[in-house]
Amino acid sequence: MVVERTFLAIKPDGVQRGLVGEILGRLERKGFKLVALKQLIPSRNLAEQHYGVHKERPFFDALVGFITSGPVVAMVWEGEGVISSARKLIGATKPLEAEPGTIRGDLAINIGRNVIHGSDSPETANFEISLWFKPDELNDWSPADQIWRVE
Repeated sequence: MVVERTFLAIKPDGVQRGLVGEILGRLERKGFKLVALKQLIPSRNLAEQHYGVHKERPFFDALVGFITSGPVVAMVWEGEGVISSARKLIGATKPLEAEPGTIRGDLAINIGRNVIHGSDSPETANFEISLWFKPDELNDWSPADQIWRVE
């Protein structure tokens, strides 16, 4: 497997419901490495760029309105297969279809309030990381337990 990076964002509903620690813990326990983290209220411009693929969809304005309605915790995680693995941890977009044990299956309310966003491909991850973070905000570091890992 190739070590890759992905962008994840805890949406305003997850932040306001006090789920940040729970979500961070799940990702850390999985063994991923956190390389960037910040809390912000996204600007309309940032939100429109982030959701640009949905621009022609009828729900675009609602998406932008929601993501700019309060604080978001934006993150970059690194690890082997982190993009697909994080998506499995997150669960299906529609919480009613998300498996128990996933973030959305356990914590999300409905499709409009589904707690977290995760990149769906390496290309999307690269775009989203560069949209939300400056290069100097990404930290390269080695976990102390790395010497314990068996290859």
